[in-house]
Amino acid sequence: MLLRPEQRTKLDDSDDTLFYSMPRFVTHVDEGFIEQLTQLYRDRLEPNTHILDLMSSHVSHLPEEMQFAHIEGHGMNEEELARNQQLNHYFVQDLNRNPKLPLQDQDFNAVLNCVSVQYLQYPDAVFTEVHRILKPGGIVIISFSNRMFFQKAITAWRDSTEESRVKLVRSYFQSVPGFSQPEVITRKSEVASFLQMFGVGFGDPFYAVIAQRL
Repeated sequence: MLLRPEQRTKLDDSDDTLFYSMPRFVTHVDEGFIEQLTQLYRDRLEPNTHILDLMSSHVSHLPEEMQFAHIEGHGMNEEELARNQQLNHYFVQDLNRNPKLPLQDQDFNAVLNCVSVQYLQYPDAVFTEVHRILKPGGIVIISFSNRMFFQKAITAWRDSTEESRVKLVRSYFQSVPGFSQPEVITRKSEVASFLQMFGVGFGDPFYAVIAQRL
């Protein structure tokens, strides 16, 4: 699905580099979400492989006990990326200005994106690049919840329900020839379910859309 021009817009259309110029050493989802994501990585990633953490920050949520051949990080704030001890190397790039990744063809076994897909104005171009750099059989894991920087999320995301956001991410994969049929994982936090029994709060919902390069 190609987004219409008006669906790519943001409430704050100022330069993204200004918005991300100050480091944010926080996690943008709760512990329940993070635990589910780390377990998903543990289940789906292979050790001693090449990983790209796309739109990363000061943490990658990868299992600490797993060893990878190389973890490449990408993000918008160098201070955050420099703090991320799981990265072997990183680069800073605004994908909304330049979606072309400075990476070789078929060099990665996995591409990860955690709670950031909502900010991509040209996801079709970025997912095409992700396909290019993946080895055949390589996996992509896009995870997200219901949180966002509202002013920087694209209109197509802001105006959607959680269910339709899942369909939107599925459509990003389906717009690029050569990806497998996307798999969707939807889970609620175990902590949230426990607290809900007592009428206390809710945890962050967990969504992941997964596909492989054919």
